[in-house]
Amino acid sequence: MISEMSAITHAPHRTLTVAITGASGSILPKHLLDALERDERVGAVNLIVSDSGLRVMAEELGISGRTELLPKLLGRPPAKVQQQNNNDIGANVASGSYATDAMIVLPCSMGTLARIANGMAIHLIERAADVCLKERRPLILCVRETPFNRIHLRNMTLAAEAGATIFPVIPAFYFHPASTEDIAREFVNRVLAHIGLPQAGAYQWKVGQ
Repeated sequence: MISEMSAITHAPHRTLTVAITGASGSILPKHLLDALERDERVGAVNLIVSDSGLRVMAEELGISGRTELLPKLLGRPPAKVQQQNNNDIGANVASGSYATDAMIVLPCSMGTLARIANGMAIHLIERAADVCLKERRPLILCVRETPFNRIHLRNMTLAAEAGATIFPVIPAFYFHPASTEDIAREFVNRVLAHIGLPQAGAYQWKVGQ
């Protein structure tokens, strides 16, 4: 019998979509992309960054502009990640005929959530998310806001009812993180485990701790 881990190891390479929008938390997609670049089970990643996402990255990470964005984020040229223009609604991920295994929006702003939840596919991010919903593919919305108002809550309900997973950016502290890097890395581990890509070194709770 083939073990579960062996089956995962020998599964076809995954194709994923990652979107970065204009909410705080630029350190999170940085760790996400780094993990996907290193994961042998991942074959290709399509990255879409909104204008607001670029602005937040400039504020939080000191990274500015679209030119050479990926080498700046990763600290090296990308091997798997291909950047898509958010204004290009004719990109591959805008079509259901382009097979993707999952889409992760990290972080997901309330504006992006609202457009996805209400079917307003104006830009590539929302269109790619809409494709995931109509094709019944995993869509992970890592919402980042506090406190939530009723509009936010209603939009999260709409998105969840349409098939998305609402995965709030909530840090864990039970593993005694030593830095914000540890917190970001562990959150990314949880997201990737949720789409069937468990990461080596991820924290696992044990009875008696």
